[in-house]
Amino acid sequence: MSAHASSRPSYAAVLRLPHARRTFAAALTARLSYGTVSLAVLLSVTRATGSYAVSGAVLSLFGAATVFLMPFRAALIDSYGPRRALPPMAALYGTLLCLLAALTWRPGAPAPAIATAAALAGACAPPLGPTMRALWAELAPEPGMLARAYSLDGVAEELLYVSGPALIGVLIDFAPAAAGILLSALLVTGGTWAFVTSPAIPGPRPAPARQQQRLGAVRGLSAPLAVATGAGLALSAVDLLAMAFAAQHSYDPDLVPWVLGALSAGSAVGGLVNGAVRWRAPARARLCRFAVGLGLVIAVAGLAPGLWTLTAAMACAGAFIAPALTTAYLLADESAAEGARTQAGAWINTAVNAGSSGGAMVTGLLIGRLPLEVCFALAGGTALVGAVGTLGRRLRDAPAAP
Repeated sequence: MSAHASSRPSYAAVLRLPHARRTFAAALTARLSYGTVSLAVLLSVTRATGSYAVSGAVLSLFGAATVFLMPFRAALIDSYGPRRALPPMAALYGTLLCLLAALTWRPGAPAPAIATAAALAGACAPPLGPTMRALWAELAPEPGMLARAYSLDGVAEELLYVSGPALIGVLIDFAPAAAGILLSALLVTGGTWAFVTSPAIPGPRPAPARQQQRLGAVRGLSAPLAVATGAGLALSAVDLLAMAFAAQHSYDPDLVPWVLGALSAGSAVGGLVNGAVRWRAPARARLCRFAVGLGLVIAVAGLAPGLWTLTAAMACAGAFIAPALTTAYLLADESAAEGARTQAGAWINTAVNAGSSGGAMVTGLLIGRLPLEVCFALAGGTALVGAVGTLGRRLRDAPAAP
């Protein structure tokens, strides 16, 4: 991969864009709610029902409604604009979260009522990540600056999902677990209001015909969707494989978070480096190479002789995560028709989360039935399959030789 460093400050230049700091800070405040809400729901439902099975089912319903309906909510953003579409979504989502908190504040609430409230809340969750990424394309139209903006956004989002559970852990030391759900509602409603009142948010625009809008959102997304799905499958597998590795080698299970922390730290560093470098290779070529790197490192990580070697391997694997996903979002933005950028980003987000759900389920079935080294190889292979799909698209798009 040929690259050279940019001659100007990268992330400082992004944050100096007009209204970028205010808009980005508001978006991150609202998006922090997605880092806090999952653990808050899990803990509050468990304490309210006394059943891990019920809490797992409720969290699954909430997550499925949030993820799989995201492209349709994103279509509303593209059709009506963030200022008109986001406030009703955030208000309804926050209200339903408050209802869920009220139901789980004390033990004894009926499980069907809790599940219904959680599913309805997930169905209304505003697509703040895709909306912010679509806005970056307007704030930073220059390709190099946009790549830096996307890298900054990706690293910040990674940190939100690390700091959110820590924030809930501090909160439940002196408040009921359901208070974490209320905190999530406050973050999303307050952050969304600050976001839509930013001068950077465009006003309502004439929306394209719905059929054209849907086609514009999915046209040309096969390569980034393949890589995003493969990355989601591989990363969710790694979470379970790290625990199985520690058990097989008789390590303390409390050390596993260090392995997963190294994965997140590597992703943050990789994302920052990716954004600070001005790449010469086109985005589609970089996407393929990042996916190959991720897949190969995970595939050989199962051969690690000990947990600390595995930790180092996970840090190396993490260095490819943020660059791969950032490049997938960039390609989605490039491929999307005008007026369909939010939907395009939402489809990538959905692919990552769908892959993550499927990977956890399949890996749970394979552990114990196959050697752990084979499980790691299969997990890495899912990322490689996505890279092969990207390569196939590149070959189809290449001009025929005379």
